Amino acid sequence: MSAAKISRTQLTLFVPAPWGTQLDSFRRVLDPAQASLIAAHVTLCREDEIAELDPSSIFAQVATWQHGPVALDFGLPQRFSGHGVLLPCVNGSERFQELRKWLLQDQVARAHEAHITLAHPRNMRSPNNTDATLEDCPRALHLAFPSVALIEQEQGSNWAVVRDAALGGARRNDA
Repeated sequence: MSAAKISRTQLTLFVPAPWGTQLDSFRRVLDPAQASLIAAHVTLCREDEIAELDPSSIFAQVATWQHGPVALDFGLPQRFSGHGVLLPCVNGSERFQELRKWLLQDQVARAHEAHITLAHPRNMRSPNNTDATLEDCPRALHLAFPSVALIEQEQGSNWAVVRDAALGGARRNDA
């Protein structure tokens, strides 16, 4: 008897260069396990929200978004659930929520707070996950997210991009 395939899919906003590379370097120090699973990103829609949606309908919505890249400002790192660390969104949440509702085609979609996870509490605490290390974290980031990615993780493996597209633009990848 074979084991059932366990997979998760989400919509995400990957942190664009050059900040994505810099944050990933920092994340490898704080939480090497999490950094190896997925690049720096903001989760846009979780698996339970998109489970019943056809990816083609989601990406049709991506293509018709008329507001361009989603600009978000992130504040100082905050600890959560012990040794977890995130960068909270401090400006731009309204547009982020608007994009969520647009993609989900649901004007009453639940709110989901935008943030970038630097260290996840489900992973073992890295010896370098210290308050002194957090002092080296980039401050006051202003990021513009130009595209949306549909990502998938199978049985705890690395997340993989299934499809991505520019907001309001043509498809970039239709795997």
